[in-house]
Amino acid sequence: MTVTAYHFTSDTLRDGRPIPAIGEELRHDGPVKICASGLHASRHVFDALSFAPGTLLHKVECRDIVEEENDKLVCRSRTIIATIDAEEVLRRFARRPALDVIHLWDAPDVVREYLETGDESLRDAARDAFIEKSKRLLTAMIAAEFRRTAQ
Repeated sequence: MTVTAYHFTSDTLRDGRPIPAIGEELRHDGPVKICASGLHASRHVFDALSFAPGTLLHKVECRDIVEEENDKLVCRSRTIIATIDAEEVLRRFARRPALDVIHLWDAPDVVREYLETGDESLRDAARDAFIEKSKRLLTAMIAAEFRRTAQ
């Protein structure tokens, strides 16, 4: 049985080998154990993201699956059928939920602009503004809790 799945890499495989060409089968002939040895992938790209060492996303066909958990599988044969550099789509994906709730707080203008545009020249300033706003909020919440418990 062949399963279509997803697998992230950096410029090489985790063991340092080069990434196989599209259509080239990668085989693992030794012991296969999930999280330890074999060729890993995830049926859903969101699950694969939690194991991502880099932003190269490969759509793969997996054969001879030995074990499977909710978020990953391990197999003896994996073939890349397509590859993209997912960095930009992952950055947009990360900004989207923040934009969905931005109306719930008094976001600094630079934070809003970065989230809306993805302009990398604003990223550091947006992060710094968010951290400062968060520090003030946490300080106020902790002070209120100390006042509450002191009564």
